[in-house]
Parts: sequence; structure tokens; C-alpha cells
Amino acid sequence: MPSLLRPRAAALTLSAVLLSTMLAGCGSDEAQDEDLTRQELSWKACPAPDEAQGGGASPSPLPDGGEWQCATMKAPLDWDDPKGDTIGLELIRVGTTGAENERIGSLIFNFGGPGGSGVSSLPGFAESYEKLRTRYDLVSFDPRGVGRSDPVICENDQQLDAYFQQDGTPDDAAERTQLLDSTTEFNDACEQNSEKILPHVRTTDAARDLDLMRQVLGDDKLHYFGISYGTELGGVYAHLFPERVGRAVFDAVVDPTKNPEQGSLGQAKGFQLAVDNFAEDCVSKTEECPIGDSAQDVKDRIATLLKDLDRKPVEGIFPRQLTQTAATSGILQALYSKDLWEFLTDGLEEAYDGNGSTLMILSDLMNGRSENGEYDNSTAAFTAISCADAKPRYDAADVERLLPQFRAASPLFGDSMAWGMIGCTDWAVAGAADHPDVSAPGAAPILVVGNTGDPATPYEGARAMVNALGKGVGVELTYRGQGHGAYDSKNKCVQGAVNGYLLDGKVPPAGTVCT
Repeated sequence: MPSLLRPRAAALTLSAVLLSTMLAGCGSDEAQDEDLTRQELSWKACPAPDEAQGGGASPSPLPDGGEWQCATMKAPLDWDDPKGDTIGLELIRVGTTGAENERIGSLIFNFGGPGGSGVSSLPGFAESYEKLRTRYDLVSFDPRGVGRSDPVICENDQQLDAYFQQDGTPDDAAERTQLLDSTTEFNDACEQNSEKILPHVRTTDAARDLDLMRQVLGDDKLHYFGISYGTELGGVYAHLFPERVGRAVFDAVVDPTKNPEQGSLGQAKGFQLAVDNFAEDCVSKTEECPIGDSAQDVKDRIATLLKDLDRKPVEGIFPRQLTQTAATSGILQALYSKDLWEFLTDGLEEAYDGNGSTLMILSDLMNGRSENGEYDNSTAAFTAISCADAKPRYDAADVERLLPQFRAASPLFGDSMAWGMIGCTDWAVAGAADHPDVSAPGAAPILVVGNTGDPATPYEGARAMVNALGKGVGVELTYRGQGHGAYDSKNKCVQGAVNGYLLDGKVPPAGTVCT
């Protein structure tokens, strides 16, 4: 199974994540195929999201009547052959509310993953960015391989149900073989169903798409808001095109200096910290915590639940049962946002009584499964992009060797995160590098926002990104909070600093701390 991820769920204040380690790229000349830079986009009312985007209804107008428009931008399938075959990249936008003479340009969002559909996500978050809309058109997109942009397709819905129910933390040779065989079957299905696109979904490809998008939208500079994996994409863009960076914000920052092993270990520590904070929060409330008498008791009971589910699953959402793997996914999903802690409490309380439905709902959210049993393509896209980017390949022997470190980092989640590293074993496309190159000498200032309580992209990644971008480029802002990301916490200090930079070009003092 792949390492932990998840794209943002537009219906909830969550993000996705993670750990993608990407490739170091070489510079590129200004424009690709001249015809593509001059293409005119045909903006129309947005259709309902398709299955790969997560399904649902067409985006509703914003409260002020702002209408969503969608268009398809052509880009080279292979950036090494820019006059060869093309693919279509799906875009979405809503126009600025400000006067034309105050408009800065387009502000392009990437909400993370890799594998998250920006076309589906932006409408769900747009009201949070209403202030930014006074001077920008808000724009997002489905990156190549994602959603409507030539999506990577691997297994079908029935196969994915089994894939996400399997034992992801094998205890013996038979379970280990079953997990490895399942991973091979998934990866083979990706190659069989998506062979043409798989070599062309690296983050450097997406960064070049961003530069084409900038030109087609008519902007001299790229104004950008990257969240979670979107910070990696933004860093790679800044490395490839430093002179074209406009006003950019990186929020929930992936550490660009770590390889997959180091990144997964960091996440294990991050999610253990998050469950520690969740447990402390529950027992600190004035009313009695329903899932434990002390913070340690809360964690001990979760550990016991997961062990019990490994032996005997409980009723989930018919006909599926809540397995140890599904419960772990549900718990992890809830730890992305403090807004979900009350649902985690309810879900644990129910599971202790043999009802796994709430944890199953959270697990489905993590895995991109809709209520009607259809999966989006976020897992397929995450795997394809991560495996094309990251050079290391891990096998069962590697995991066994690393398990003690992972268990020390997280008694609750260490095993599952260690075994998640086998997801790229025998992948059809070679990985490009141990980690991305985001050095961007000469780029405009980039505001880098780290959250001290972020489980998916630990706080240390923000400082690492600042250092890797280079002197005079990265400007660090710290938020002392909980959950994945900072801007969507609605903290006035964070939003004031971000808005001040994006709207007025005011760079906050490096080292600013928001509480």
C-alpha cells in the first residue's frame, strides 16, 4: 500500500498529504511549443465532477454570485518532445471581485496530495480566500494524471475495496506475502491501464505545466498558493523558473531534503504527536472524556482496539467490516484537522461497542471513496507521481530492518507507515531522485508557513524549505496550532500576514510567530 497521503476533501477542512519526494530538475527555456503558449481557453460553466474527481454536483455560485468556469488547457504529453502528443489539463476559476485596475492577476492553488483534484477542491474552500479574490482571479487545476487531466487508472472499485481492507501490518510470512502480492497486483494494474501517462507525471512535468498555465492566463509572473504537496510543486517551479516567481505562499510545508524513508519516519512522529495532543485535549475538557481516564489510557485503549481488530474486525458499513487497516486510516484522517477530533471521539466510542461505522466513514474519506462506493483516482495518482519522483525502492527486508525505528517514533502508527514504503516496489517507471531540488537563487520572496502541530508535514519542514530555497528567498512564518496547514485555521495573525503579502506585497519579518 502507498505511504500515507490524502488530497484535501473539499467538504471538510482537511488536506492531504504527503510524502512525495521528488526529482531534481534542470532549467528550461521560456516557452515550450509557441502554439500552446498562444492557445485561448474556452471557459464554460463547470460540469459535475466525474468519478475520478470524486463525483458530486456542479459547484454552486459563491454568495456574491461569482460563477465558476472551467476550461481545458493543452500541454505536451512529453516535455522533452513539446511538439509531440498533447494532453488536456482541466482548470477552474472564479473572477476577481475588485476593480480591473486593482487586479494583480491569477492566483493559482495546488491543494496537495499528490493526487488531489484542484477543480473539485477550490469551490469548497473559496470562501476562505474571499479576501484574496479582491485582487486575483482564483484558479486551480487537476495536475496531469489527476481527476479530468488524463487520470491514472489502476484497480476498479471492487478491487480497491479489498485493497483498503487488507492487513497493512503483516505479522507473519503468509500475511507479508499477501501484502506484497496485493501491492504487485495494484502496480501491475496501473501499468496495464495507464502505461502512456505514467512516465510523464513527475513533479517537474507539473511545474512546466504551471509555467505554461501562467503564460496562457496572461501573467508575467506566477502568483501561487501551495499547500502540503503543493509546497513541493511550488519549490520545484521556483527552482526551474526563479525569475518567473511572483507572490507565492507555501503552507503545510513538505521537507524537500528528506528521502521517502526519512519523510515517512517524520510523519510517524508527527501523527504520534497529533494523537498525543488529541488525547490530552479529550481528558482536559470539563466533562468526562468518554474514551479514557487519562491521556495514556486513551492511547492504550486505541492500541488495544487496533490489536483486537487485527484478530477480529467489527461491523463497519455493510457489507464491509472495520479492519485494523481501515480503523488506522480513519484515525489518521481525523488527526489532520482539530475540527474532526469530536468525530474521532465518537468513532472510537462506537468502535469499542462493536460499531465501526464512523471510523469507516473517516477511512473512506482518507481513501477517496464516495457513499455510492466509487473511488476517485487520488490513490492511483498519488502512487504514480510519488513513484516517478522518488528514486529509492524498498522491499520487505528494508521494512523489517526499519521497523524498530518506526515503532519508537510512533507506537500506534509506526508499523503501518513503515510498511507503506513498499508501494513503489517494482513500479513500471524509474524514480528520478532521492528528493527534489528547490534551490531558487534570485527568486522573489516566498512566504513559508509552518504549523508546530502539523501531523502530516511536520513543522521542521518549513525551516528546511527556507534553507533549501536559498538566502533571501524563503521567509519563515510559524503558527503554533494544531492540524494540517495554517491559513485555513482562520487564525487572524496567519491570514493577516499571508493576505498582506499576496495583496500588498508586504513581506512579514522573518521568524514571525502566530499563536
